Amino acid sequence: MLTLDTNSVIYYLENDPVAVPIMEQSLVVHPRPFLATITELELFSFPFLTPVETSRIEEFVSTCVIVLLDSQIARIGARLRREYRLKTADSVVAATALFTNSTLLTRNVKDFKRISGLSVQPV
Repeated sequence: MLTLDTNSVIYYLENDPVAVPIMEQSLVVHPRPFLATITELELFSFPFLTPVETSRIEEFVSTCVIVLLDSQIARIGARLRREYRLKTADSVVAATALFTNSTLLTRNVKDFKRISGLSVQPV
């Protein structure tokens, strides 16, 4: 299984020439990737989103399994934030990947690769 970091979705939706083939191949193997609720928040919170961009995000998000931030994930995220000095959003995304036992697809590999037990794939 696969958990998507916010940046992997953004680069994919922006048709980044590096991200698109990686995401498309990953989505063939994992057609319903996990998406942390904080990623959903980040995607829809960018200033100046156009109606077209909002629609593309909505369409993409509808293909994902949204993983709600519950107490278990919050506690995993808190531990990661303490131990690895992560930003809150990154700790929740990493906790989601650990909780779902999935690989995190991200462009920000350096922030996540040191987390014990977390599988990370670059995009």
